Amino acid sequence: MNTEISLLRPATINPATSPELTAALRTTVEAKSQAALALLQSIVEEFGRQHEVTFANSFGAEDMVLTDLILRNKLPIEIFSLDTGRLPTETYDLMAQTEKTYSTRLRVLFPRLDAVENYVQTHGINAFYESVELRKACCHMRKVEPLQRALDGKKAWITGMRAEQSATRAELPVRQHDESNGLEKFNPLSGWTEKEVWAYIRMHNVPYNKLHDQFYPSIGCAPCTRAVAMGEDVRAGRWWWEDPTSKECGLHVKK
Repeated sequence: MNTEISLLRPATINPATSPELTAALRTTVEAKSQAALALLQSIVEEFGRQHEVTFANSFGAEDMVLTDLILRNKLPIEIFSLDTGRLPTETYDLMAQTEKTYSTRLRVLFPRLDAVENYVQTHGINAFYESVELRKACCHMRKVEPLQRALDGKKAWITGMRAEQSATRAELPVRQHDESNGLEKFNPLSGWTEKEVWAYIRMHNVPYNKLHDQFYPSIGCAPCTRAVAMGEDVRAGRWWWEDPTSKECGLHVKK
């Protein structure tokens, strides 16, 4: 297994991040944007009277679309992010840019210090490369447990997942009951294509992670994310050494 990540950046800018904004594409994106906004507003009406709706922002392109819809329309939806401690510099840059652009302050949760120290002391700093079990343990410590704290007391959880992102998300509904966390889970962009996501970003001048331009369509922790080749699956760069039909971090796995 080769887990080495090249420090060289591609010389070519990823064309997927700048689609041609045809009239047809603009019309489709506007229609889907209105549908997503209507869904967000209905979620607030159903659950949000006491700020019981939250949105998990991992600062991917899809999440920035939802961030823009929520903040530009001043919806009373909390936005939080998980800082695993091993995010790329570009992700932190986007966090700061997002707060500045929208004049907001995001809620950021961190893994528990004692859990991280124990994992590293017991298994090693990069033990997640050694087995699926150790990788999932790292994801649980850095993502799942902080997520559970973020969702505590909430009634609705909004995500930026799309059905076409991977084999594990092919049948992704817009609304589902999350048994593991005991709340309703919404995926407003489930039916969006990658082109539609980027068209929205370009049409509304939404800030985004600059790694996307360097062929990183899906961005997680720096050691577990690589650039992908043209035509590769959008999540091929996540945990690329594992079976693509089962690789998830645990945030979105059914109980």
